[in-house]
Parts: sequence; structure tokens; C-alpha cells
Amino acid sequence: MLALLPVLFFQAASPVAQAQSRPDSPRVVYNGRANQLQVRPPREDSRDAEVVIDGVLDEPAWGRAAMLTGFSLYQPIDQRPAPDSTEVLVWYSPTAIYFGIRAFEPHGGESAVHATLADRDRIGGDDNVEIHLDTFHDRRRAFVFIVNPLGVQADGMKSEGGGFIPGSNVMPGQNDLSADFLWQSKGRVTDWGFVVELRIPFKSLRYAEGDVQDWGIQIQRNVQHSGYDETWTPARRASASFIGQQGTLAGMRDLHHGQVVELNPEVTSTTAGAPRTLADGSAGAWRYERTNALGGNVKWGMTSNFVLNGTIKPDFSQVEADATQIASDLRFALFYPEKRPFFVEGSDQFNVPNTLVYTRQIVHPTAAAKVTGKLGGTDLAFLSAVDDPEISRRPGENPIASILRIRRDFAGQSTIGILASDREEGSAFNRVAGGDLRLVFGRLYFAQLQAVGSATRLGDATRAGSMFEAVLDRTGRAFGFHYNVIGIHPDFAAWNGFVPRTGYVQPNIANRFTLYGRPGEVFERYNIFATMTALWRYHEFFSAKSLLENKISASNEILLRGGWSINANQTLASFAFDPTRYSGRVVLVPVTGRIDTLPFAPSPRITTFILGGRVNTPAFQRFDASVGANAGNDVDFQETSRVRRVDLNASANWRPTDKLRVNASYASTMLTRRSDERRTTHIRIPRLKMEYQLARPIFVRFVGQYNATAGDTFVRDPRTGNAVYEQRGTTLAGIQRFPATDFRVDWLFSYRPAPGTVFFAGYGSTLTEDDPLAFSRLRRVDDGFFLKASYLIRM
Repeated sequence: MLALLPVLFFQAASPVAQAQSRPDSPRVVYNGRANQLQVRPPREDSRDAEVVIDGVLDEPAWGRAAMLTGFSLYQPIDQRPAPDSTEVLVWYSPTAIYFGIRAFEPHGGESAVHATLADRDRIGGDDNVEIHLDTFHDRRRAFVFIVNPLGVQADGMKSEGGGFIPGSNVMPGQNDLSADFLWQSKGRVTDWGFVVELRIPFKSLRYAEGDVQDWGIQIQRNVQHSGYDETWTPARRASASFIGQQGTLAGMRDLHHGQVVELNPEVTSTTAGAPRTLADGSAGAWRYERTNALGGNVKWGMTSNFVLNGTIKPDFSQVEADATQIASDLRFALFYPEKRPFFVEGSDQFNVPNTLVYTRQIVHPTAAAKVTGKLGGTDLAFLSAVDDPEISRRPGENPIASILRIRRDFAGQSTIGILASDREEGSAFNRVAGGDLRLVFGRLYFAQLQAVGSATRLGDATRAGSMFEAVLDRTGRAFGFHYNVIGIHPDFAAWNGFVPRTGYVQPNIANRFTLYGRPGEVFERYNIFATMTALWRYHEFFSAKSLLENKISASNEILLRGGWSINANQTLASFAFDPTRYSGRVVLVPVTGRIDTLPFAPSPRITTFILGGRVNTPAFQRFDASVGANAGNDVDFQETSRVRRVDLNASANWRPTDKLRVNASYASTMLTRRSDERRTTHIRIPRLKMEYQLARPIFVRFVGQYNATAGDTFVRDPRTGNAVYEQRGTTLAGIQRFPATDFRVDWLFSYRPAPGTVFFAGYGSTLTEDDPLAFSRLRRVDDGFFLKASYLIRM
């Protein structure tokens, strides 16, 4: 009871609570913990609906707005009252919906309000409030609008469709912040917390046609000093769906959307330079080439639920370069998220299990178009693009990519969908077709099935392959599991998707056990994930032959009061090696005065054991950090040799002022061959990013990233230690590990007053040196300048 006194005090002292206590106040209060989840927001048609978005809730309309209060704790422990008091006001006019947020924070010092003048979508380290609007009321997908205490915006979509959002790095149920919408917000920090005012135009949303609208709504407050997430509805972690636990905005009528046309012309100018290579191989004078491009996007909101998008030469210069990833296991391709605005808008409707839609496969389109929408309970999405002939598998031919995705809702939150994907490159092609089913039942469970086939022609022959997956998941409070089996035929291909590996069948069993601490204790939650995985070559699985790989792991996570977390992981694995993946490789051996070649033979089965750990600090007002390490015996898959592995990684965020943000990170991997104690691979990647926000729409950014790769020059035979060669016709070529000392530096000036209206000026340079990470004799390898301007015209 004593713990609730601060909350009760602030509720009683707040201006909203005082207004509520007056007998003549028309306000209606909806308490989430009392399950008052059916909200009827008032409609304002008069002059009182004319408000100024200034972070001051003083217009008459706010005095009549519905109030949402009575929040519950969701993360890390649910089913408890929120320790922080939050009030959310909501009303609507014919053209927009309005929200007013009063978030009370009675603490001081490091527990005070966390707020910075951040760039758009970069407020994860600040206190913030999320507004989730399920405008189709289908409990599967929601628009997400997020504001920090200063009104800085982040926005995107939350989807529970059963796979990665296409091209992103977002799991189902997480916020995908790649899309940007036009809306207004303003906030301010007060002596009792913060207040934010929002206006979301109906033109920026999609919703079903109809005179009367019922929308799903959820409000989530994220408090940095405690690490707590709090929700308006008493959402339970023991549920197969977060969105399905929302409340309802009921009875909204006569919303005006109309047809919306957005033109977004853009012009870019790029100057790239590099030194000429002279006849003796030395570097000569620098030569620069300039490229000017005119392109743009067009968006036509035909109705409130169907949108047509088109683009000509979409530009990629408005985003920073991808952070380098360490590819220590070369059996798998690397995944990078999509960032181009044309492709991320509406991307959730191309959501397919196993990422069979990955728009970064469309590398440099000259033109593209797509239409997305929802008709009744059916999602429809179609994309077509003409790509650059330079990336074609048939030189000189423009690749043409087409993707159709249809998904139907049924039985509550269950869905059934089909995918048809085609990529034509002259006489070469790849065609994919299949279906998927997701059944949600018993509140805690979902089952998912997927079956897909492909036909691929590259050359004279056409190859056909299939992919299948079955999943059963239970999301309980104390116990949960995720069981699945996936199989991908060796000849399966998805040129418009992301399939990192083929030719295997892999069952997986994962169980989770959770313990919760008592209120007020230092220990808050403990999770252990126990996982068993096996992998067979595709055909050997069906003939019941021996498995290729197996793995047992335990991941332990401890959450402590104040936002600290500790992770400890153990992995025991066993690997055999598929000889077909090493065919064409030979080893040179001396035979009675001459050199002969022997086929490379992979090592026999190798057992590995890795220990790992990580510590994460809370998000302090000015600082947060994370540090982790892995160590143990592993495999170098390039040469199938036994190695000792050491991974180190760390990151830190420093916010010395509300305008300056500094992020530093370091990642390294070192593999040491156990037979001769020689390092086969040593990768080190330090990265520094600094951003200074001159004003809300203006910032300057610096990114410096060093990629230092060293180790044994040659891939070697694990038995003899001799170099491994690859047979190329009648010649042999050594398989080398090329060292790298690349230091990339990027500067950017950004002016972005609204999504689509931008001015960028940037400079980037790549440098190298003979002594990695010495920073003593760096020399430029190439550099470039770019300018970009675009302007959004909404009609």
C-alpha cells in the first residue's frame, strides 16, 4: 500500500485529476486495470477542435477528451500495477485523432526523466510513450507512434504475421521503425514529469472503409531508469499475441480520409574519386567522376485502405552505411536490413515466414511500383521492379522482379496466405510459389505450417526444389516452448528472398522456464532457454542416415532491479562435414621427387564447446553500455580444422548533453588453429558514431569504422598443414584469406523537417595502412562527395 502512495498523490494533484473531480466535468475515465477497455472518444466538430500542437493541453477540447489511466506493468514482470502514473487523453475531429500524454515521474537524479533532442527514430535511450493503433481491428498489425518527452518522433509498424518483416531485422511482435508517417507532436519536461501533445491525420493512416470505425488501441510507456515497460490494458506475457490484448476505440464516425497524392521528387549529385593505377602498379594522380541523377517517388492513396506507390531510380544516399558484420561461419550468407523508403513503406504486407521476400535483392532499380491494401479480411500486396543489368546473371539483361502476396484472416487471429514470386533475367529465371498457415488457439498457442516450391533455370537445365516448415509454440508465463522442423531441398532457390543455406532438414526443440522475484526485491526475473538442434543433409534425413550436426545450448538471463541484466550461455555441438561442399579442392603432396595432388578430405566429426556471457547496464540518464565475450573450442569451416575461439564485443552510448550523442562499439573474433597454434583468422572492428543535433530537424553525423582482418594467408589441410588449392580447369589457385585494413570515414549534414523533405550533404573516404590499427600512416584509397535534395508535395 505504501508503494502506491506516490502514484495516488500525483493522480490527485494533477490538473486532469482535478478536472475529473468537478461535478460539471464531461470527461469519461477508462481505467485499464479495471478492464474498462471499450473507449468512446468524443468527436469535436466546432471551433474548439482547432488546437495548436505546442505541448500545452489548454484548449477546451482537451477538457472533454476521454482519459485512459490505470496502467499495468508488462516488462519484465506482468500482472502488477505500474509504479508510475500515466494519463492519456484522446479525442478526434473529422480529419485527425489527437492524443495528450501526462507522464508523472516523481524521482530525481539518475531516475529523472530521460530526454534528448534526438533524430527521428533514435529515441530508444529516452523515456517514451508508444501509441499502437490497430486501424483494421484485426488484432494482427498496428501502426506505432512513439514520442519522447520533447516530442521527438519515432514511428513504424508492429506485426505478428509469423516471419521477419521483409528486408528488416525485426522479429514478429517487435516494432519495425523503417516506415515514416506525417504527423505532429510537441512535448516538454515539467517539474513533475513530462507532457506531450500529438495530432495524427487520418490521411497518414490506412483503415477499412465504413461510416463507423472501431480501432484497436494500446498505450505503452517505456521508463528508462527502471527498465520497465507499462501498458494501459493489463497485457499478459503469457499470450501468443501482444496486439490481441489491446483495447478498443469504439464508435468513431464520419472520418474524412479522401484520396491522397504525394509527389516526392529528388535530385542527387555524387562525385567519386580514386587514384589512377600506373603501368608499374603504383598509384598515380587522382581522378574524379561526377554523376547526377533525377528520380523520385509517387504515392497515391486511392482509398483509406489501398495505396499505389511508384519510384524511379530510388536513392540510397539518405542512410548511413551498413555496420560491418563478422562472417565467421561462411556457410551462411549475411543479412542486412532494407532502408530505402519506397521499399519499407507497406513492407509488413509482404511478411512471409522464412524471409522469402527480401527487397535488397532488387539492388538498383530503374523503376518499380507496388500496390498494397486490405479488402475485408484479405491483405493484398503486389510489387514489380526493373533492376540494373549490371547485377543480372545474364549480362546485358534487365532483371524483372515480381512479387504477389495474399493473406486471409480467419478464426480470430489466424491467417492463411499464398506467395508467388518471379524473377526473369533474360533466359534465366526463378519462380517461387507456396502457402503458409498460422493458427492461434488456446490464448497461449500458435501453430504454423509452410510449404513452398521453386523452379530455377540458369543455363540449359531447369532445377526444382521445395521448402517446408512446421512450428508449434507455447508462450506461457512460467513455461514456454518453440518446436519446429524446417527442410530446404538442395535445388530450392528464392532470388527475390533471403535463404542463407539450402540442402538440409533441421528439427529444433526449445524450452523456456521463468522465475519471478517478489515486488521490491533486487532479483526480478530469471529465464533459461534450453535448446536442442539437429541437422541432416536433405536426402539423408528421409533415408534415416546419420545426422550432420547437432547442438545443445542453455541460455541464462537474469534481470535485476534498476535495469541491469546478466546473460550466460553454454553451447555443446558436434559437426561432421559434407564432402560435396569441398569438392574441387586439392592438396599438393611430394611423391618421389615430384609434386602430386590429392583430393581435399574434410576432417572427421569435431565436437565443440563454447561459453559466453554478457552484462548490460541500465539506461542511465547520460550513459548505457554492454559488454560480452565468448570462448572455447570451435571449428574453422573453411578448412574443417579444430580451433580455439575468442569473441569480444562491447558497446557504449554517451549522452553528455540533450543534443550530443556518442556511440562506440568494438567487435572481434579470433580463431587459433589447435594443431600448430597459428591464428587462422583475427577480425577487429572498432566503430565510432557521433551525432550533434543542432535543432530538431538538423543534425551533423560522423561515423568512423575500422575493419582489420589478419591471420594465416592460406586455407590449409588440417592433416598435413599444406595449403589447399582449388581446381580451375587445368590450373590450380590457392584459397587465400586476404587481409584487410580498411578505415571508413563518413560525414553527413542532414536537414529533414518532415519525412520526404530532406537536404543531405556528405563526404566519405576509405583509408588503409600497412600496420592495422596503428593510425600512423593512413593513406586514402577512395573518397566521394554527395548532395541530395528532395521535397514532399502532398495533395
